[in-house]
Amino acid sequence: MTENERRAQGERLLKQMLGDQQAENIQRIWSDICPDFEKYVVGFLAGDVWSRPNLDLRTKSLATISALTALGRPLALDLNIRMALNNGASKQEIVETLLHLAPYAGFPAAWEALSIAKKVFDEVG
Repeated sequence: MTENERRAQGERLLKQMLGDQQAENIQRIWSDICPDFEKYVVGFLAGDVWSRPNLDLRTKSLATISALTALGRPLALDLNIRMALNNGASKQEIVETLLHLAPYAGFPAAWEALSIAKKVFDEVG
């Protein structure tokens, strides 16, 4: 697959997971900060990694929010909770995933992640 094909695939996937407007907004934010970062996220992360066929998007989302919780990455966690909802994960599955992480990643990490999840849930309805 060419770089342009990976980018197009990544853009389609981001729009599927976030909706057209939010995908365009986040790409603009990334581009304004660092165009190369946006290029890598869209082409490599979304176009290659997230587009791999052996795990469904719901499973990838739950795994990703687990990692982001453990790493303490609130901006990416917020975005990926939104994507998880669009990828078929229920609010309860997200909450259970975050609760399950408490003994592994730490109760403070789980608490912060649950607080972020609540904020996202309240915003999306």
